[in-house]
Amino acid sequence: MGTTGRTESGIRQRTALILAGPTASGKSALALALAQRLGGTIINADAMQCYRELRNITARPSPEDERQAPHRLYGVRAAAEPANAAWWREAALAEMGQAEFPILCGGTGMYFSSLVRGIANIPDPGEAFRAEARALLAEMGPEALHAKLDPETAAKLKPGDSQRIARAYEVLLATGRGLAWWQAQPTERLTGWNLRMILLDPPRDTLREAITTRLDAMLEAGALAEVETFLALGLDQALPLMRAHGVPELAAYLRGEASLHDATARAIIVTHQYTKRQMTWFRHQKLVDSPAMQIIQSRIGSSAQLSESFIGGLTNFIKHSD
Repeated sequence: MGTTGRTESGIRQRTALILAGPTASGKSALALALAQRLGGTIINADAMQCYRELRNITARPSPEDERQAPHRLYGVRAAAEPANAAWWREAALAEMGQAEFPILCGGTGMYFSSLVRGIANIPDPGEAFRAEARALLAEMGPEALHAKLDPETAAKLKPGDSQRIARAYEVLLATGRGLAWWQAQPTERLTGWNLRMILLDPPRDTLREAITTRLDAMLEAGALAEVETFLALGLDQALPLMRAHGVPELAAYLRGEASLHDATARAIIVTHQYTKRQMTWFRHQKLVDSPAMQIIQSRIGSSAQLSESFIGGLTNFIKHSD
C-alpha cells in the first residue's frame, strides 16, 4: 500500500522513507519489518553494500531477507567499478519511481544528501584522465597528489584520502576546474516526494557491543575466507571496497602482519570511530523538516524481535501528513 502527502498548493505527493543510522544500529531489520507491514521496497543507501563481492563483511541483507521483501541496489556493482553519489542518486530515483513505497535504508550520509539536495553536475572525466590520475597516485602517493589540487578542493580533503584525491585530480585534469568549483554550482533538489525519516541513534556503548557481536558472527560465517578470496583478485588498492570495515584489518592478518585478535580488535575500534562520524553528520544535517523525523535512541536487534505495537506506531508516523 502506497502512502501520499500533500504540498502547500494541494498537490498530492508520494511518500518515501529515509531510514538512516550508524553501522550495526539495526537499520536492515527495521527496514524489513516496515517493508513487510507497508508493502515497501528497500533501496540500499550504503556505499559498500552496492558491491557484489563482499556480502558477509559489508553486512548485506541475507538471501532469506531478500526473499521476504523486495531489495534493490544491493550487490549490483563490481568492486572494480567504483560507485559514487551521482550514480546512486540516479539509480535510487529510478527504483523509487517503480516502488509502491520506497524505504531508503543505509548509513551513507552523502547518498541521502545527494538525493534530497541534488548533486553537482560534474562531467565524467573519462577513462584516460581517470587512468592518469590513478597512475600518478601510485607513483607519487596521496600527499604529493593532494598538493597538486586546486587550493579550494585541497582544503576539503585529507592528504591521506587517496580515493577522493584521485577523483578530484581526474576532474581537474579533464575540466580545468577544481572539484570544489563544480560542487558549488546550483543543484536540483528532490521534488514530488513527501519524505519521512527515521534516525536510529543508539547509545555508544550499546553500539560498540553490537559491532563486536556482529564481527564475531561475520568471522563465524566465513568473513576471513571471503576477504582472502577478494584480495586474490588483485584489484587496485585505492578502490572503495578495499576500505570496507574489516577488510584492511583482516588483510593485515592474512599477510602475517597482525594476530587475528589484534586485527579484529582494530576493526572494532575503526568501525566504532566511523559510527561516531556518521552520527555527527546526521545530527548536523537537516534532510527533512523536524516533524517528519523520528529519532529512535535504541538499537534494533532483529525484525523478529520488533513488537507489533512498535511497528504500528512507526507506520502511523510514516502515513501521517499535515
